[in-house]
Amino acid sequence: MEPEFVPEYRKPEEPGIAMHFDNTVSIRHVVSPDDSFEDAARAVFSLVREAQERYPDWPRTFYLDIVGHRGDRHGFDEDFFEFQQDFWFATVAHFVTAFDTPLTGALVNPQPQRNDVPDSLGISG
Repeated sequence: MEPEFVPEYRKPEEPGIAMHFDNTVSIRHVVSPDDSFEDAARAVFSLVREAQERYPDWPRTFYLDIVGHRGDRHGFDEDFFEFQQDFWFATVAHFVTAFDTPLTGALVNPQPQRNDVPDSLGISG
């Protein structure tokens, strides 16, 4: 049995989507102090969707940076603790091979990356 492919970590210097010679994709997004939970969720989801459209089924690694949004929940305000803890694992993690967030650090998805990224994201509050 062949070992599972794990992409080498290559955090892009700039936000966006970067393709690599080994057919892997790195995605980076920086949440700004002015971004709301909904803004960040839509931006992150849009990047995953775009990466799947541009590079269908390629292994994706997502790098998330958060500027501001400081608080008492492991260093983050309530919204961005929830963003990384609940939203990320329920919505984003399935569609990447690995990810790196300020709260979790670098993690590899224990399940195969899903490539059936929905066309849109519904957010209810």
